[in-house]
Amino acid sequence: MMPPELQPRLFRPHISSSSSEPTFNSRFSPSSFAYSGRIAIALVPCAAFLLDLGGGPVVATLTIGLLISYIVDSLNVKFGAFLGIWMSLIAAQISFFFSSSLISSFNSVPLGLLAAFLCSETTFLIGCWTSLRFKWLQLENPSIVVALERLLFACVPFTASSLFAWATISAVGMNNSSYYFLVFACVFYWVFGIPRVSSFKTKQEAKYHGGEVPDDNFILGPLESCFLSLNLMFMPLLFHVASHYSVVFSSAASVCDLLLLFFIPFLFQLYASTRGGLWWVTKNSHQLQSIRIVNGAIAMVIIVICLEIRVVFRSFGKYIQVPPPLNYLLVTVTMLGGAAGAGASVLGMISSALSSAFFTALAVIVSSAGAIVVGFPLLFTPLPAVAGLYFARFFTKKSVSSYFAFVALGSLMVVWFVMHNYWDLNIWLAGMFLKSFCKLIVANIIIAMVIPGLVLLPSKFHFLTEAGMVAHALLLCYIEDRFFNYSSIYYYGMEDDVMYPSYMVILTTLVGLAVVRRLFADHRIGQKAVWILTCLYSAKLAMLFLSSKSIVWVSAALLLAVSPPLLLYKEKSKSASKMKSWQGYAHAVVVAVSVWFCRETIFDALQWWNGRPPSDGLLLGFSIVLIGLACIPIVALHFSHVLSAKRSLVLVVATGCMFILMQPPMPMTWSYHSEMIKAARQSADDISIYGFMASKPTWPSWLLIVALLLILAAATSLIPIKYVVELRAFYSVAMGLALGFYISAEFFLQAAVLHALIVVTMVCASVFVIFTHFPSASSTKLLPWVFALLVALFPVTYLLEGQVRIKNVFSDNVAWGWDAREEDKKVTTMLAIEGARTSLLGLYAAIFMLVALLIKFELTSLLREKFSERSGQSKTTQGGARGMFPSRMRLMQQRRATSIQTFAVEKMSEDGAAWMPAVGNVATIMCFAICLILNIHISGGSSQAIFFLAPILLLLNQDSDLLSGFGDKQRYFPVTLAISTYLALSSLYTVWEEVWFGGNTGWGVEIGGREWFFAVKNIALLILTAPGHIIFNRYVWSYTSKHTDASPMLTVPLSFAAVVITDVFQVRLLGVLGIVYSAAQYVISRQQYIKGLRYI
Repeated sequence: MMPPELQPRLFRPHISSSSSEPTFNSRFSPSSFAYSGRIAIALVPCAAFLLDLGGGPVVATLTIGLLISYIVDSLNVKFGAFLGIWMSLIAAQISFFFSSSLISSFNSVPLGLLAAFLCSETTFLIGCWTSLRFKWLQLENPSIVVALERLLFACVPFTASSLFAWATISAVGMNNSSYYFLVFACVFYWVFGIPRVSSFKTKQEAKYHGGEVPDDNFILGPLESCFLSLNLMFMPLLFHVASHYSVVFSSAASVCDLLLLFFIPFLFQLYASTRGGLWWVTKNSHQLQSIRIVNGAIAMVIIVICLEIRVVFRSFGKYIQVPPPLNYLLVTVTMLGGAAGAGASVLGMISSALSSAFFTALAVIVSSAGAIVVGFPLLFTPLPAVAGLYFARFFTKKSVSSYFAFVALGSLMVVWFVMHNYWDLNIWLAGMFLKSFCKLIVANIIIAMVIPGLVLLPSKFHFLTEAGMVAHALLLCYIEDRFFNYSSIYYYGMEDDVMYPSYMVILTTLVGLAVVRRLFADHRIGQKAVWILTCLYSAKLAMLFLSSKSIVWVSAALLLAVSPPLLLYKEKSKSASKMKSWQGYAHAVVVAVSVWFCRETIFDALQWWNGRPPSDGLLLGFSIVLIGLACIPIVALHFSHVLSAKRSLVLVVATGCMFILMQPPMPMTWSYHSEMIKAARQSADDISIYGFMASKPTWPSWLLIVALLLILAAATSLIPIKYVVELRAFYSVAMGLALGFYISAEFFLQAAVLHALIVVTMVCASVFVIFTHFPSASSTKLLPWVFALLVALFPVTYLLEGQVRIKNVFSDNVAWGWDAREEDKKVTTMLAIEGARTSLLGLYAAIFMLVALLIKFELTSLLREKFSERSGQSKTTQGGARGMFPSRMRLMQQRRATSIQTFAVEKMSEDGAAWMPAVGNVATIMCFAICLILNIHISGGSSQAIFFLAPILLLLNQDSDLLSGFGDKQRYFPVTLAISTYLALSSLYTVWEEVWFGGNTGWGVEIGGREWFFAVKNIALLILTAPGHIIFNRYVWSYTSKHTDASPMLTVPLSFAAVVITDVFQVRLLGVLGIVYSAAQYVISRQQYIKGLRYI
């Protein structure tokens, strides 16, 4: 029967537009797209398949485009984000055409072009779906969103069924490819072809028609629905003819394929008409019912006959115990009678006493004929007849006792069939004897037959339904685990691989989850049963990814531990925590225990990923990370208001990540070595492949882990160093010791003399950083001395590193004379000293950078506080004068903003913190100088590196001594000055090096030679670039220049000449910078002039 909203209506009164509705379209109702889930089911796998075909170029293009669109959308540029998404899709499609090889893959130009068109259509539909997510498009262009919705529902079934079939055929081959296409066509017709009400049409008209929705409120019209029906009925058949045209009429089975590929979707279309699938044919329910009965009967007869020829007698002929021609008659009666009964029940034709009698007789005949076909003894033939009678009585009178009687008799028949066909076979199947396996299968079948009867019992017996469902799920998991992970058969000395298909695991999982959802929706099972069943059915999917023997049970245990916060506690109020504190701790403990139970599976996964057994530290790290990730639902859903829970979760995950990165050595008492792990680590493959490798001591990684954990604990306030000064001091010393010993042992293991100095350096740095961020009453007086000690330790450590080892080497050479081995040792020692000194430079550069950043942050926070204080004090005095003298008040605000830094410096002097700007400046200059030295040592003085190093000077501050005239206005002056100066000096050095060492084997000192001409020319060009840089640096210092001043633009020809003529890269770079500086100065001065005119 058709649903009420699809019944024909006899009267449609005119509906006038309401004055409250938009005048542009009274039928439009702006709302969110209600069918995004259906579109996602179809288009998201299609997009993944296209990305797999396109490869890296398509992924990179799409990622960059979507990132740009996201940035534009975050700037609230609506149309720009919309245009960016479409441009990203177009660029990705163009990249797909160049990166994929469709024509060569299909070995046919027409097929390649057709596939390219299909991929382009998919990309277009993805763009249409994305466009519906923009709310402004619905408000500004209501007709467009309605058209896009109709376009998606009309085109997605064609595209999705084709791409899904393409992907499936690529995975499993062309065998039965037409049936794959048939399945996907039926699925997507059911999802999109059944009439749906538009998301963007108002539903207020329903009250004028007794709840009936007008036809024009449906998404699809009659034409689109007709095309979808034609696609369902004819496309699988046409695909089969096109792909198997050479064998279409080669045999009876091939002819049956043609008939099945037409009549199966035709029968499905008739079934869909009960949900309104043929609303576009007629609105008369009696005519539709006649169409279903007549056409359904014809289709059913043809399908049954074809299935007998194509499937039953070909694949299951050995189970048919009746000789021909009686076997054909009985099989036809069984199949056709069963199909007729099922069809009659679906169409609702069993409603009267006469129809019930016919159905009962049909059930008795079908069950008896089926029993005779499989060889059931004739003496016991009344048993299946009585079973069919009880089944018909249950179906017609809803008698639960009749159903259980049917189950009892049906179970006897199942047991007889299994024992008659399999019990005497001596076969080792799936890790056990076939008899044991038969017991499990029979038990699972009986439980599956009992469950429908338990569902119909009163609510007080629903626990039996839950127990039956859980028992059935456990048996199914065990059977599929044995089939999938123990896929071998042994029979009389012959072994063969038996593959349990992966799609069966997916199919049983989906069916199980669907049944669970339906039973829960009908209130037949409770929330806890849903939780257990969902975890069990989902755990089976892990078999598709990992080959561990216990993967199903391990995954089930982990899911049972992780999922309670998601599936349980749903009936509590949302205003407070749904889970009590003790429950949260209990769930966290259960999660930890379940992860420990999964340790061997984690070991297998890591071994598969790395290709070798993981270390104990790596295994422990992944286990801790997995515990943290599994506890996220507990914290996010039930303790989101508890800050300590979030901090603890971050600390756990960070600890696991540190164990993964550091992989510290584990004590024997901490490590777990099962028989499987011992067997994996005792393999000699590593030695035979990689040989014996010298292991580096990894115990210092524990020190770094301790230091990082201390940092995280302090950052999350688990250690209250902010409030207890003594704890802060102990914490800073412990941090310095841990970092100092780690750096000494990890990077300076052979330089023992440096250990004490490095430890003292790290302790000083830790004390300075922590007490600068959390000062105490006396720390402001001691911290300058701590920083002075830190600066003094730098040259001492640097010089002492080389002198001790050099002295030892030379003393050995003097004592023993010259020796080639001693010379090699000397060279090795000098290289080691050079590397150690470079590492020391990097260490001190990082320390001074950290100090400079910290002081810049503290001073910026102080300036913001002082500015907000002064702004708050001046609001009352400015309130009355603002309306009378606006220009004067603006000028006062500007002067106040420029003088706030001077005030802050004076205030810091009063608070005893005037040393902070000077210390920050010293740290910045030291860091910049050390980085320049490292640039010379590592890259040979690269000119491009100055553009990355000069921004360090942005950390300079205004102080009362060194940079008293330096303010926020001049913050870019040191950067531009450093770049210009460095490039100029580098140019001079390059010219000098070319003159004295270039072109000759000796010293190039010939006056008037090529080298001297080279020097004069490039030095002159270097001088030509100086005016542009000088003018721009002066401008960056003051930001004052007349807009009529043409001096910046006059320097452009000079810089351009240097760019064109010079032979030195640094001079050319200076010329390019001079041109850029001149243009930037002109643009900025012009903008300032325009703003000044607006201000006036």
